[in-house]
Amino acid sequence: MHNIYLRVIILLWLSWLLTIPSIAEDSSDTAIFQPATEVTETVASTEPTTIDTLTSLLTQKTLIDKEIKALSGLLKSATSDSEKAQLNLDLADKVKEAQDTATNIENLAASTDISILRSVKEETFNFEREFFSLLEPTLKEMNHLTSDVRAKAELRERIEFVNKRIPVVKTAIENTKQLEAEAESGELKSHLSKLKARWQQRLDSLETERSAATLQLEKYILDEKIREENAPSYLKTFFQKRAWVLLKAVGALLLILLASKLVHRFLTLTLKGYQKENRSVRFRVIDLLHRTVTIILTVLAPMLVFYLFEDWVLFTLSILLLIGVAFSLREAIPRYWHQIEIFLNIGSVREGERILMDGLPWEVKNINLFTTLYNPRANLTKRVKLRELTGLNSRPCHTNEPWFPCERGDWVILSDGTRGKVIGISLELIELIQRGGARCTYTLSNFLDASPQNLSLNFRIKELLGISYNNQKMVTTEAPAKLKAYLEKRLTDENYDKILLNLNVEFAKANDSSLDLVVIADFKGDAADIYNRLRRTLQRYCVDAASEFDWEIPFPQVTFHNSAIA
Repeated sequence: MHNIYLRVIILLWLSWLLTIPSIAEDSSDTAIFQPATEVTETVASTEPTTIDTLTSLLTQKTLIDKEIKALSGLLKSATSDSEKAQLNLDLADKVKEAQDTATNIENLAASTDISILRSVKEETFNFEREFFSLLEPTLKEMNHLTSDVRAKAELRERIEFVNKRIPVVKTAIENTKQLEAEAESGELKSHLSKLKARWQQRLDSLETERSAATLQLEKYILDEKIREENAPSYLKTFFQKRAWVLLKAVGALLLILLASKLVHRFLTLTLKGYQKENRSVRFRVIDLLHRTVTIILTVLAPMLVFYLFEDWVLFTLSILLLIGVAFSLREAIPRYWHQIEIFLNIGSVREGERILMDGLPWEVKNINLFTTLYNPRANLTKRVKLRELTGLNSRPCHTNEPWFPCERGDWVILSDGTRGKVIGISLELIELIQRGGARCTYTLSNFLDASPQNLSLNFRIKELLGISYNNQKMVTTEAPAKLKAYLEKRLTDENYDKILLNLNVEFAKANDSSLDLVVIADFKGDAADIYNRLRRTLQRYCVDAASEFDWEIPFPQVTFHNSAIA
């Protein structure tokens, strides 16, 4: 309840903020608060009538026509080309002014828009011209902002340009003086004197130009210091003028976000199942429309504020920013369309199905801007962005499908022979602890590549016993039965029968030096931690049985056959 009250208070504050007038209001605007009768009487007494306006315009046109006639006479009597060019420009301006005045007289006399009667062909749309007209307010503002800086830079360049040439001219004058003193011919002296005078004139011109540029530069610097001392800088003034406009734009943006939050809360409370994990397509479409409208209004709200308060610089900048974003999104639209399909749960990846990502199967729990993936066997959860699902495909999963080779607490044997208990499973590392406390750590990919064999459900041990060929008659019949009975008795005596599931002894093969019997023992997964102990125990029982039944256990023999050399 307190949150609702707080939101209402913020909403009222933002509404009041958007109605606050700008700081830079003209003093003439205070006339709005005068009584209506006074305003009406003032307007009635000062507003000119149509006849008065037409009379004024006609008088103005008569004066312009006289000026045009005078300029035409001057143009005929002009002799120089520069004078004719200037008179032509002035005459064109006056003709344009006379045409505009005549058009105003026609429109005012007709009291309607008669532009449609003029057979003027409409101009074709020119994107380049319209684009630069849109940029014009910002360019003018930036031009005005940097005018002083550019003027000072030009003056410094001009001073540097002149300073490089003055020493050259002075050297030329000195050399000319020296030559004039050494010359004997009167004609040569006269020529050198004229040349020296010309160089002196050039020096005076350069020094004058340097003095003028230096004075102008000093004036710019002095004016800049005065402005800094007596008035705020242009940048400060620039942002002060737009402070309220920017504040109102931010207020409009916050208002849109607050309204979006309230609408989302309303949809959540009104539509049952709107925020469930497995939502219907209808709810997803509503959610997508809500997000889309919020984004559009978030972009347009500040632009609307700039437009209403006629801040064309900020409005132009926002338009340019919007155009830049549109161009950058041009190639991304197909990818976003696939993301929209996935968001609506009608794409290649769907909720409740199985997906393979980063070498591991996942269940798609819920699809949103951030999608949750879950591996039930490893108890791993992964949150991915919606765009990471593009290009992937999910499929329905069945009950008995494997998700991960093991769980925490399982005993496994890897292909490299490492045996241990799984004590840690994460998206990055798998940790095993061996008998004795040693720990082994594998990356997830390396662990899966090692093809772990899980012993925790149940497991089988196979051990071989080789006896000599002296027992060939009984090795396939009597020997397996005797060995099995002996092993069952020994396992029962040492309480291994509680974990034994099955025991069998069979003839395996006739080896080079022995006849091999294989002992096949299946044990419960509870005994996985003593896997190697059980293997050693079965080997011990087999040796004891061979001693009990007087079976010779041969060792591998190598026979060398030497043929006689002729």
